Amino acid sequence: MQTRIAVLGAGFAGLELATVLSEALGDDAGVTLIDESDAFVFGYSKLDLMFGRTTLEEVRLPYADVVKPGVRFVRETVTAIDPQARRVTTNADTYEADVLVVALGADYDFDATPGLDDENEFYSVAGAERLRDVLPTFTGGRAIVGVCGAPFKCPPAPSEAALLLHDHLSNRGVRDDCEISLVLPFSAPVPPSPDTSAALLAAFAERGIAFVAGRRVSSLDPARGVAVLDDGAELAYDLFLGVPKHRAPEVVLQSGMAEDGYVPVNSRTLETRFPGVYAVGDVATVGVPKAGVFSEGAARVVAASILAQRRGDGQPPGYDGRGSCYIEFGAGRIGRVDVDFLSGPKPTGSFQEPSRDLVAEKKQFGAGRRARWFAR
Repeated sequence: MQTRIAVLGAGFAGLELATVLSEALGDDAGVTLIDESDAFVFGYSKLDLMFGRTTLEEVRLPYADVVKPGVRFVRETVTAIDPQARRVTTNADTYEADVLVVALGADYDFDATPGLDDENEFYSVAGAERLRDVLPTFTGGRAIVGVCGAPFKCPPAPSEAALLLHDHLSNRGVRDDCEISLVLPFSAPVPPSPDTSAALLAAFAERGIAFVAGRRVSSLDPARGVAVLDDGAELAYDLFLGVPKHRAPEVVLQSGMAEDGYVPVNSRTLETRFPGVYAVGDVATVGVPKAGVFSEGAARVVAASILAQRRGDGQPPGYDGRGSCYIEFGAGRIGRVDVDFLSGPKPTGSFQEPSRDLVAEKKQFGAGRRARWFAR
């Protein structure tokens, strides 16, 4: 009898999980992949959108192109999850599963930061597109790239945004009339890798970008043009590029799976406390960053576990918490940090200096996944 596998969310984790199972089992994979969107967009493409380096049409990957043996994609919104029964309700149907994988990512909680709205955040596709039209009108004044809470997706992205904003303003000839500040709730830009943090701090200093460490933006006062930090300090702004506070989707919070805003899992197996139910990616508390490459790695572990159970094999190796992140340093150069979060007593990271070779490597990273997941 075919195992019924319901995968909620078609991001890095959902796409990789469905692909591995299809490759291994073909028509017997039994995967139903559910997502409310009609297309996938790599997270790093949002910066390209915001700074006008690409268009949405160029980076959209339609889920209609996910054609794999044993995988059925349905565009529906998940409205209820019963983890005990492994039952999923959507706006169109109900699905009973033998194995349930929750990979719905993290949503944005605008209410947590008074004054923040979808007009001044760049972490969604729509927000990046809106700010793309705003940036050309900014000709002078104070710009803030501000993070409103942690954890948040892709920890290097705010640093990248500040550096790319410097390039954007410089190319327009208005950089001397502008100030740029980065507000980050970490003591360093990339805490697990001192070398990466040092390189970013040097890049900020060289470009005159003020780094406000260990603080988050707690509210905005648009009427006064002021960002209020969590210690009560105020920073004036004329342009605000915000990272909203994150939380698990409401349907996950209502399911009874979440604790402290996210779904706790066994960090090695990604199992929840509910038998046959896994949580993967940004929706889960694992001990790794909320970034696509880590979600992808965790999905491979879940796929290996599902395959081992079907074949009657022993438990496969657990999740190692390793991943690499590319970091835009501006001026046409990209660096890379390789991080290990779970092997040792504390996270460690190694840094590769920014180069044009890594620009090509990052492009290949995206191209390989496009081909693997979407046959493009």
